Amino acid sequence: MSTFSSSESTESERSKDRLLGDEGTSSMAGTSGMPVEVVSEVWEDPPEELEESNWPAKGGYGWVAGDVRDQSSLFRWSRLLNSWLNCTPVISKGVSRGIVSLERVSAIDRVCHGQEGATEKFFYMYMCHFSQLHVRLPLDDFTMGVLRALNVAPTQLHPNSWAYLQAFRILCQSLYLEPTPYAFLYFYDTRPRRSVTWLSLISRPSISRLDAFSQSFKHFKDGYFKVVVKKGGKSHFLNADGSTKFPFSWTNNPSRYKDMGVEELSAGDKEVVGMFVEVCG
Repeated sequence: MSTFSSSESTESERSKDRLLGDEGTSSMAGTSGMPVEVVSEVWEDPPEELEESNWPAKGGYGWVAGDVRDQSSLFRWSRLLNSWLNCTPVISKGVSRGIVSLERVSAIDRVCHGQEGATEKFFYMYMCHFSQLHVRLPLDDFTMGVLRALNVAPTQLHPNSWAYLQAFRILCQSLYLEPTPYAFLYFYDTRPRRSVTWLSLISRPSISRLDAFSQSFKHFKDGYFKVVVKKGGKSHFLNADGSTKFPFSWTNNPSRYKDMGVEELSAGDKEVVGMFVEVCG
């Protein structure tokens, strides 16, 4: 049976406080020396969400690193997810909100889990994708192309690498260039680990044009939730044959890139790389 340890429960409570602030039942405040009782609303989690802690853990993910398998999400609580969504944009302007449903995860769901038992296709995203990295749904062709080329799900790519991706896309747009996946990946190597964890892009020192981060994203791991594709959003996320336009779930074989040569690029990719190097060199 899967249960939460005291340390995990403590961390979960701290995470809740980060989103909603401390909640209490009552306090005493004084006005001109007269004590006045101030009552604040008490939030109670639905019994079905509390009961999930007693569900058996999912198996079959021994190929994933332990720290990934063990990390629960603070968005197992629907009230926390709804509170966060009320103040954070997720969908691009002009796009119907009905293309996806943003849903909580269960107490035993993990970010590396697949589509077992799902009636609708979904993928996980992190809170930081939207609040800090300014990703919006639906993902554009460039972003989906990078995920396909790397053979990773959105949450499998480390947020630091998402920041590289976002910066490259914006710089290309400022130069009136169409960003392409392999033009972007030309500047990076990858070193997938045997015990699968978050994949990081490693800058190639001789040709890197984007500075490395002085600080790494660290407090993102407990902030994942489900993005369920609805009927109106299928054209954005699925191909005509029903296959996904990028890996929806974590894979056990992310792509390895090492010292990609210019000769491996298409003519269009070479143009983007050449202009990028000329302007940013």
